[in-house]
Amino acid sequence: MSEIEIREMTLNDYDAVYDLWKHSEGVGLSSADSREAIGRFLAHNPGLCFTAWQDGGLVGAVMCGFDGRRGYLHHLAVANHARRQGIGQALSDRCLQALKALGVSKCHIFVYGSNQSGQAFWSAVGWKLREELVIMSHDIV
Repeated sequence: MSEIEIREMTLNDYDAVYDLWKHSEGVGLSSADSREAIGRFLAHNPGLCFTAWQDGGLVGAVMCGFDGRRGYLHHLAVANHARRQGIGQALSDRCLQALKALGVSKCHIFVYGSNQSGQAFWSAVGWKLREELVIMSHDIV
């Protein structure tokens, strides 16, 4: 296998990244993942979202943002053929380094309760399940 290049995500990466997400189990997509919405997210979180490339093709992506206090990872995905090479951990580590540089001391990720492989991955790379928390959502329409 050739070397993995990790670089900052740009809106030019959108089509390839969206296709990766669409074909990755455990990644839920919605209207919040439109080109326009992702463009706003990238503009609001410069230097925090990353892609991984191998042999000229996209093999991984992650979005990272922060609210001024806590960081959040969204949609970390690695192509099936490129898994178990450390790409997911490298992407998440890059996000954590960028957050630390901004003075952020804690980061969260949302993982579907049914996504056992995702939960196993995050646990294996040092993330802790917060059983005392429940996420609630409200659609703004």
